[in-house]
Amino acid sequence: MQSNSFSQTIQVTEDQTAIQYGSGLLPVFATPAVIALMENTAMQLIPLPDGFSSVGISINMQHVKASPVGAYVQCTATVTSVEGRKYTFEIIASDSNSDVIAKAVHERVVVDITKFLSKIV
Repeated sequence: MQSNSFSQTIQVTEDQTAIQYGSGLLPVFATPAVIALMENTAMQLIPLPDGFSSVGISINMQHVKASPVGAYVQCTATVTSVEGRKYTFEIIASDSNSDVIAKAVHERVVVDITKFLSKIV
C-alpha cells in the first residue's frame, strides 16, 4: 500500500525570493515558491498510470513566517481524503527550527493527459 505522507527538504535560493517572483520586495522565500513546493510535495503521493497526470484545483494556504535565502525548509504532505479522481492533502512547511512557516489544504485531480491537453485552445 502507498504511504499517505511524503516529505522533502529544500534550501531556499535567490531564484525563489519574492523579489525574483515579483510578489514582493524582500529577499525571502516567496509565497508562490512555497505554494509550488507544497504542490510538488503533494503530487508525489498520487499513483499515476501511464498517460495520466494530476493537476492542482485548489489551495488554501497561510504563509506565517519568512525564510531567508539559505534556509532549509521541510515540506510534508499528507493525504486526508480520496474521492474518485480527487485527492485532498494537508501540507505543512517548517524551517530548521521546526517552526511552521506555512500550512495548506490542497486538492488535486487525476487527469488523462491527452484528453486534458485536447481541451486547451
